[in-house]
Amino acid sequence: MRQALESGLLEAALAERTRANEEFFGAEAERLARLCHRMAERFARGGRLIAFGRTPAARSDARHVAVEFVHPVIVGKRALPAIALAGEGGDLGEQVALTADPGDIAIGFGAPEDGGEAAAAIGAARERGCLTLAFARAGAEWEFEPPSADASVRQELVETLYHVLWELVHVFFDHRGLLEGREARPVHDTGASSFLYPFLGEREHDLEAVVEDVRRSVLAKAEEVGVLRAQTLEENGAELLRAAEGLRRDLDAGGTLLALGNGGSATDAMDAVADFRRPPAPGWPARRAIDLTEDPAILTAIANDIGTEAIFARQVIAYGGDGDALLAISTSGNSPNVIAALGEARRRGLRTIAMVGYDGGRVASERLADHVVVTRSEHIPRIQEAQASAYHLLRELVEAV
Repeated sequence: MRQALESGLLEAALAERTRANEEFFGAEAERLARLCHRMAERFARGGRLIAFGRTPAARSDARHVAVEFVHPVIVGKRALPAIALAGEGGDLGEQVALTADPGDIAIGFGAPEDGGEAAAAIGAARERGCLTLAFARAGAEWEFEPPSADASVRQELVETLYHVLWELVHVFFDHRGLLEGREARPVHDTGASSFLYPFLGEREHDLEAVVEDVRRSVLAKAEEVGVLRAQTLEENGAELLRAAEGLRRDLDAGGTLLALGNGGSATDAMDAVADFRRPPAPGWPARRAIDLTEDPAILTAIANDIGTEAIFARQVIAYGGDGDALLAISTSGNSPNVIAALGEARRRGLRTIAMVGYDGGRVASERLADHVVVTRSEHIPRIQEAQASAYHLLRELVEAV
């Protein structure tokens, strides 16, 4: 029974993700390439990215895309201005009207689930003259609707999409002669990030040639995450099931799941907690969960007074105990504050689950968590996309075991 559950759920989850990924990016690759060009022109003129979302899951995506643009994790990428607006700041439309300038780019998340608030914010952004983007029918100029009925799969496709936009908008900066903006000048080279784009370089391009190269890069990145997602779920299926079985016992007994991560992984922790608190599938119960990245007052107080290494461990001391669980998400498996939190969690009797990239880092090599899920890649955006599939599947397994 246990093996059948693991095999059946895993096969179905992976098959749906593979189908939707191929269909979505196969259909949208050229439009994404042209959108990258439009976004690069806006950034070249001094525009900013304004991302917003009302629901807990949409808020995590808005913050994820903003941190990727502001704090690029790939050497050679420039920081680009971006801000995330969420429900705690008030009505999204009012926030956008106060924040957005005519040359900005507005991205709305969660349009079908928030009672029309994101759509209204998209409308406010269009009135301001922004380039607008959404992932459902929301009145945006650029709309991309993921082809899946599964909310988790749709969100994973959207995450890959905005990672691809972030990665490939830089190609047009490396071909500045194709931009209309204050940074535009006749430079045609692929720059420090050329190793990421196998179809670019060695010759000058006109716009259509670059768009075609970027289209092919979109397809290559979508294929890459498809392969990595399969590796993550297939190699770690049994580990995910064991983690889900233990976590189900903890939660049924009144325990709480704590989750943490840094940067983009912080937004993934935020998303995981949102899925436990507000179930994405009908019939699932809401579960007790705390996002250890959520409170800026706590994070900045600990970082300022003690140091960043303690920002999660101190919260584990405050909130965690025997019968609770900790989900730690890290692309490297080496982050000192993640390792400190895992150590504190073990001392206090929490079940520990870690999702890590690269070769697993110290978390895997020293077995610093009870359950370790390794996504074997050195490309951070793809790691995060595959990890999203892993924690979404963990959530599903918790209710299936």
